[in-house]
Amino acid sequence: MEAFAFVREGLDHTVRHLHGEMPEGPIDEDEIQDRHVDGRELSLGLLDYSVRKYGLMAEAVLRHWNITRTDDFGRIVFAMIEQGMMSRTDDDVLEDFFAVRPFSSAFAPGAVKESLLEIRREERSADRSSG
Repeated sequence: MEAFAFVREGLDHTVRHLHGEMPEGPIDEDEIQDRHVDGRELSLGLLDYSVRKYGLMAEAVLRHWNITRTDDFGRIVFAMIEQGMMSRTDDDVLEDFFAVRPFSSAFAPGAVKESLLEIRREERSADRSSG
């Protein structure tokens, strides 16, 4: 269940990152469709979210849940769809998640370090604009 919760949180992160915060008030079906992410976008978003949430331990945490490649994200997403925990469009297919980015490059020490530096830059920029 932890992996399912991670994917759900990571989906929210990905949608916010790509489409911005959810508008306030009622949302119609067209607005929901406009905020859709495909399997490739979600895979990349989940990789980003894992580093943001777990830092240098991201790969180890995912491996603990038997997630060792982006294909595994797709299998979890489609299991969640089958359970009514997520929705999909007619265009969404499991293969969209296959081989999006090898974990060996996503979690290489230099890649994680660069991601963490980028996260810090984003946080500093957000602090400056809010303060």
